[in-house]
Amino acid sequence: MFKGSNVALVTPFRDDKLDEETYIKLIHFHIKNGTNGLVPAGTTGESPTLSHGEHEKVIELCVKESNGKLPVFAGTGSNSTEEAISLTTHAEKIGADGALIVTPYYNKPTQEGLYQHYKAINDKCGIPILIYNIPGRSVIDMSVETMAKLYELKNIIGVKDATGDLSRVDQTLKKMGKEFIQLTGNDDNALEFNKRGGVGAISVTANIAPKLCSDFQKFSKSESDNEKKEAERLNKILQPIHHSMFVESNPSPVKYAAKLLGLCDDSVRLPLVEVTDQTKEIVKQALQSAKLIK
Repeated sequence: MFKGSNVALVTPFRDDKLDEETYIKLIHFHIKNGTNGLVPAGTTGESPTLSHGEHEKVIELCVKESNGKLPVFAGTGSNSTEEAISLTTHAEKIGADGALIVTPYYNKPTQEGLYQHYKAINDKCGIPILIYNIPGRSVIDMSVETMAKLYELKNIIGVKDATGDLSRVDQTLKKMGKEFIQLTGNDDNALEFNKRGGVGAISVTANIAPKLCSDFQKFSKSESDNEKKEAERLNKILQPIHHSMFVESNPSPVKYAAKLLGLCDDSVRLPLVEVTDQTKEIVKQALQSAKLIK
């Protein structure tokens, strides 16, 4: 149900308010341009700075506007277990296809704490859950053993792996098998990730290059030699964009790129700020190299 190129949707703001009109346009932009799945209100969607009401509204709009055309895995994680349960049960109630739940940031739970956090959410909901493991931002790293234990629960179906450690794909595949969904959270390693057994990405770059990303994902899993070569060609085109998206803290660079493409404003919420002129030039050059802008 959830593979290929899935966009970690940005949340557009205007005058520091949720820009609903632009957000709806973004959703339809992805439906038209080959994106395989939508991930609203994740960390790329600036979930830590969304109010509870805004968080729910962003997910509601995405489910309503996608209208079954694309699967929606809502970002419902929090470092508060009760808040994560509340957001996840709300996402289930309004018709989301699943939930992407980030490992609790700042608290630094033990592996047992991680297990109990996800188990508590699992026990309160009835939709599929993807674990989001991103130690670079949440400080903690969920072990393969803890993940395997969670996989025994009814709703845990896979992981968005943003560890950057490709050996994790092999370890996870060996421990849980092919049915456990592995999606990379690192656009730049997507080719090798898929070669090792991954089935796609939850992508920042897909916000601004949905067709390139979806074509790349499709060809990267092909058995055809010609299509595998095409995946490698597209990977080379995409690499400068991937790298430019993280010159400064995500999602500031991708929002600036989206502004250049006329998709949305580059406003972000504090403590994030708009990118520097130096970063703007790097982003421009990356988009030009891929012929996304002149």
